[in-house]
Amino acid sequence: MGKKVLIVGAGRSGMAVARFLLDKGAAAVLTDSNELAGQEAALEQLAAAGVRLALGGYPAVERGSFDLVVMSPGVPLTAKPALAAIENGIPVTGELELAYQFSRAPLVAVTGTNGKTTTTTLIGAIFQATGKNTLVGGNIGLPLVTEIDQYGPADVVVAEVSSFQLETVRDFKPKVAVVLNITPDHLDRHGNMENYIAAKARIFANQEQDDFTVLNYDDPSTVALAPSSCGRVIFFSRVAELETGVFVRAGKIVAKLNGETEHICGVAELGIPGAHNLENALAAVASAKVMGIAGTSIAETLRTFKGVAHRLEFVTEINGVRYINDSKGTNPASSIKALEAYEQPIVLIAGGKNKGNDFAEFADKIVERVKFLVVLGQCAEQIADAAKARGFDRIFYASSFKEAVLLAHQAATAGNVVLLSPACASWDMFNNYEERGELFKKLVLGFNPVASHACE
Repeated sequence: MGKKVLIVGAGRSGMAVARFLLDKGAAAVLTDSNELAGQEAALEQLAAAGVRLALGGYPAVERGSFDLVVMSPGVPLTAKPALAAIENGIPVTGELELAYQFSRAPLVAVTGTNGKTTTTTLIGAIFQATGKNTLVGGNIGLPLVTEIDQYGPADVVVAEVSSFQLETVRDFKPKVAVVLNITPDHLDRHGNMENYIAAKARIFANQEQDDFTVLNYDDPSTVALAPSSCGRVIFFSRVAELETGVFVRAGKIVAKLNGETEHICGVAELGIPGAHNLENALAAVASAKVMGIAGTSIAETLRTFKGVAHRLEFVTEINGVRYINDSKGTNPASSIKALEAYEQPIVLIAGGKNKGNDFAEFADKIVERVKFLVVLGQCAEQIADAAKARGFDRIFYASSFKEAVLLAHQAATAGNVVLLSPACASWDMFNNYEERGELFKKLVLGFNPVASHACE
């Protein structure tokens, strides 16, 4: 490669890109505006391998100083290195585009405001069950550049992609592009819904007639994208019977594609609960079918797949109270779906860092479904005020996450569900939602050391 490359953002993605480019023969400089305390060991390994580190501030980006600037998804394009690169005619890209440039395997890419991780993991499980060599990665946790070289034309890559990652794509062209839904999220980054939707739509911007765009027929913002795709649009629907697509009829998942109708399995047979997970399953069926996977094989995985960590993850049951970890509920729309997944009275733990969202609809659902509400974090008052404005006053205020879990535990009685579904990002108290979810599980299991527990 022989290029001088600046990688901006020294998190998981940035470090993976630095290692990848170093292996390709690039002169890699990894920079971050922070000193990154606690990551010294990983950074020392990179430095020993030949990556130059520039931490605590960005180096000057001038004409001739770098051949390429790679932006980590957590760093906006308004950051100084990106602006300077654009001004000086230096190409700006991201890890997703970089992985695509070196990929030889067909790609299934999944985006959407909610459901990405579950759907990506489910699609990956469907392919893996057939014996196909499958890489599952992207925004789900494993940067694609980490292993993309190991997969060829006979294999498949299934990637979760975020709006942040899609901002920096140029030639990125998945064989199957899935858009699950679009509701307000990350407006603090994108500025408005129009920009957010435009970022999501980049997932299929380069598709051609022999590619597939899988869209949610029940979501107006997603349906509106259909005319702008040059790929073959495949709709899925939970509520409508479609002329062509994947839908529900008489309690069964039906795939009607290429003039053939196939019953996949019963909705009641799905291994994951909730109406939103039915939508995720429909999207997975559509994606797998257009890639040639047999309906019987798809059905078997749908029955056995039990979901992913931090998304409606069953932790344990103590004295008749079920504890559910939905730490991945980082926006109101996601947490609304979590509340809809349970018929039992709910003790809800919510709050954290707001990403520019309004909590009105979330508060409506709280009034409808929640027995007690425990709020914490930067937007505790916002959530509580929205609930109180609707006459809901069974609210506890927690000054720490540990206190929030304890309050919920004390408020719950047999037959209740204690649900961590914050409707907010974790960044005011944690590094990420995984850390928040793991602490929740640790605290809950501490209430009853002999409680049996398993993901379900």
